[in-house]
Amino acid sequence: MKQPIILAVTGLALTFLIFQFGRTSVPKKQLAATETVATVQNFDIQHFVDSVTGQLPPEQLLYVTELKNGITRGDVPTQQKQAFGGLANFWKDSAKLFEPYAYYISEEAKLDNSEKNLTFAAQLFLENLRAEHDAAKLNWKSTTAIELFERAIKLNPNNDDLRIGLGSCYVFGKGRSGDPQQTMKGIQELLGVVRKDSTNMKAQFVLGVGGFVSGQYDKAIERFQKVVAAQPTNLEAVAFLADTYAAHGNKAEAVKWYNISKRMVNEPAYSKQVDERIAVLK
Repeated sequence: MKQPIILAVTGLALTFLIFQFGRTSVPKKQLAATETVATVQNFDIQHFVDSVTGQLPPEQLLYVTELKNGITRGDVPTQQKQAFGGLANFWKDSAKLFEPYAYYISEEAKLDNSEKNLTFAAQLFLENLRAEHDAAKLNWKSTTAIELFERAIKLNPNNDDLRIGLGSCYVFGKGRSGDPQQTMKGIQELLGVVRKDSTNMKAQFVLGVGGFVSGQYDKAIERFQKVVAAQPTNLEAVAFLADTYAAHGNKAEAVKWYNISKRMVNEPAYSKQVDERIAVLK
């Protein structure tokens, strides 16, 4: 019987994310494997921004209000971009809240409509959503990132990195809702890249993750093996390879790759978590 595999909150993959994204604790809530996008409550970014804005000290509230007023007055396109940029910087540097920061970055990028800014905003969302464990926020982040990547692809249809990013949004984001069709959308984008260039290890890696999420462990192992052969120091690929062998029931290979990851990281906290995984297998 296959156990539910929820990306970024299980196994060694989570341990890797702790080091990669700076997480210091395991998320308390995991996405249920049966939870679908249809049942996920929407995350209302406007309501969220209004709520956190209302909690600001008076001087910061005045500053934010003035910036927001700049969105609707004067030379609208230029004024809006300046206002969106200023608001993004405030929420990043002063308030240190990701959601408002990313929202205003994305609005500025859509208004500017340049490949560079759209790609920056899309990657910002993609990198963050990989460690997201709140279902509503994950859905919002995934949807926004997909829109941004699609806008950038319209400007540069032949950019493989953009298509890998788009595919990753479905694998790391939408696919975590438990809907295999969402994962397949990402896989199709990625297959288009590797059909042109089988040596593209970014695409091969995310295809491996797609196989892992969908329970196609043989295919996932094949992809991850290609990546670690080409990139022996790719810790994330090693981490997923170990977890995939464990999920597939190949304990010997799982332990082998868990131990390889320990030597690569050489950090006591990481080693402790990996040893706990090995103990469970044995």
